[in-house]
Amino acid sequence: MNDALQEIHNFLPCRTPQQWIDNALANQDLMLIDHAHCEKKAASTALSLMYRYVDNTDLLNKMSRLAREELRHFEQVLAIMKKRGVEYGHLTPARYAAGLRQEVRAEDPGRLVDVLIVGAIIEARSCERFAALAPFLDEKLADFYTSLLKSEARHYQDYLALAEQAAGGPIEARVGDFLALEKALIEEPDTEFRFHSGPVS
Repeated sequence: MNDALQEIHNFLPCRTPQQWIDNALANQDLMLIDHAHCEKKAASTALSLMYRYVDNTDLLNKMSRLAREELRHFEQVLAIMKKRGVEYGHLTPARYAAGLRQEVRAEDPGRLVDVLIVGAIIEARSCERFAALAPFLDEKLADFYTSLLKSEARHYQDYLALAEQAAGGPIEARVGDFLALEKALIEEPDTEFRFHSGPVS
């Protein structure tokens, strides 16, 4: 797993700020509620890609598997919340995903390439955050977050591979554009704590 995590650290433009980790530890109920939302949204994104790109067999297979895994994670987070007496409710989303998606091109194949790159970055950041949080959490939650690292790392790789395939060539420059955007979203202060927010002072 260390290799996969190292690859993700090399890929992402920055590490999660310590202030965000402090925010997460002080708001664990909120973190779990938003984590559940993130898993549900990840499944929804995968399914919407399956509906939109019905002729892409590789994408259909990978997204079908990904959606199943994300929904399983969703159920696991809900079970942890239930044990802890945390109620699942509506939350306003972080500016993170919307901030990344504002750069997505409107027309295909550019649109598909960009959506897949954004998917890869979100999965990579989730993986990085699970790893950053695990040492500070109680044993049950730490074990759960550590168990998620492997699948999130694979999802990141799947998204990137599909993006390259859709582009029919190198995507480094495009990935670089989105990573620059991601760095700002992760490092700049945020007003509300979320799983993918910047630090809240």
